[in-house]
Amino acid sequence: MAPLQVHVKHAGKTLDVNLDTSLPPAVFKDAVYQVTGVPPERMKVMIKGGVLKDDTDWKKVAPKAGQTFMVIGAAGELPKPPEKPIVFLEDMDESEIAEALSLPVGLKNLGNTCYMNATVQAMRAIPELQTALSTSPHLDVLPRALRDLYSNMSRTTEGYIPTTFLTVLRQAVPQFGEIDRSGKNGMLGGYAQQDAEECWTQLANGLKEVPGIDATGNTMAGGRRFVDQFMMAEMRRELKCDEAPEEPSTVTIEKVLKIECNISATTNYMHTGIKDAMNSQLEKNSPSLGRQAVYSQTSRLSRLPSYLTVHMVRFAWRRDIGKKAKIMRKVKFASEFDALEVVTDELKSKLTPVSSRLKSIEKERAERRKVRKRTKVAQEASSSSRPAEENTDVEMAPASEVPGDLEEESVYRVRELQELETLADADLKNDYGCSMTGLYDLVAIVTHKGADADAGHYIGFVKKSVFHAKSGDGPAFDEDDEDWYKFDDDKVSVFPREKLGTIDGGGEDASAYVLLYRSKPLA
Repeated sequence: MAPLQVHVKHAGKTLDVNLDTSLPPAVFKDAVYQVTGVPPERMKVMIKGGVLKDDTDWKKVAPKAGQTFMVIGAAGELPKPPEKPIVFLEDMDESEIAEALSLPVGLKNLGNTCYMNATVQAMRAIPELQTALSTSPHLDVLPRALRDLYSNMSRTTEGYIPTTFLTVLRQAVPQFGEIDRSGKNGMLGGYAQQDAEECWTQLANGLKEVPGIDATGNTMAGGRRFVDQFMMAEMRRELKCDEAPEEPSTVTIEKVLKIECNISATTNYMHTGIKDAMNSQLEKNSPSLGRQAVYSQTSRLSRLPSYLTVHMVRFAWRRDIGKKAKIMRKVKFASEFDALEVVTDELKSKLTPVSSRLKSIEKERAERRKVRKRTKVAQEASSSSRPAEENTDVEMAPASEVPGDLEEESVYRVRELQELETLADADLKNDYGCSMTGLYDLVAIVTHKGADADAGHYIGFVKKSVFHAKSGDGPAFDEDDEDWYKFDDDKVSVFPREKLGTIDGGGEDASAYVLLYRSKPLA
């Protein structure tokens, strides 16, 4: 159905707006915002019988062409025009078209849904999850909605409107359907802002029944679940009584979806915050003393998953103001994480041989890339300095020729894989989905911008290499390209690696909140 030409009346002015009844009311509100400057979160569009809500059925409203809607709300700053003029595909050259179409798509904000958008984008950094969702014949409602969302996002170059997934998410987790009650005089607003870390946890819990996959990507019927395979760590906790050393310690094993980084007045680095969270004290009743006593709890990871989630604990309850407040402190996070410092001694002994050798191999790989680049630059300089008439009769070297005495990179990779597999522990080999190296690369980040836990804005960041996995199709991805994609709802842009330090925190600007690390593979 073609969009209807309607009018909106605001502040004494009548303005023209297109209304597409096949799209949710949130899209119409965004169009109204474009002409009135009234943000959707404080906008009221009056319809017969009340106010237009985000879940209102257009069929019941039955709008007609030429109809006038009254809009109530204070206007903010009008949307700014783009800094650069819009260039259409037909006006681009081939290289510009390739760059434009290489950007992954973003997700439209449907009213305080940035927490969901950032979380969904970050989880795209787990390609095995999309494989498990697409190959499983039987899925529950939420996993099926996520599968369809990822599928639809891969088939478009425009910002996608995740209405169906949002509806299913709110049905599965009712807290995400809470209404904002912070308006003046207790007036109800739109949907309330939610916590992206809670969204990550709830979404992961909603995926717990998704079947696991084997090394070929096929569903494991009756076997382990995907989340247990690829995202679940195991934590060994030992509790000792400080006041009664003779009292036997207690040991428990707990499955955890994330590890926490506590942020105190002295925390400057992520790894120190993680260690602080794993070494804590608490008070409990001592059976040997017959009273409350101080205990020391030491936690260490006894299983490392392929994808390790780190939660930067940036929100803490403040009794003086009666609500959660953000911890603004700047905490540097690592783009590479060595987890051997936070694992049990038993697991450390299994990981160390592969971990140590892989570190050496990575240095050798980096050196080979440098040699190839220097040789390529020298060859190009030599070629360009030759006279044109000489070049016409020169026999060109094969494109596959490698510089110097180096062999093809694939030859080295096969040799390295064979060596690392001989060093890998047998138990870890049998635990498909665990980390066999204990070494991780940062692949996704969710940041929070603002001072309040119940407000602000969430943005997702995903490493470019995630979307350009090695395959035989298309141009080869440059291994030295360490840049990222920034997903600010439906606005997607390239985020240089050099700017990662700007999201360490230290103020109300975007601060790293949830970090996803991927285990380094053997090859």
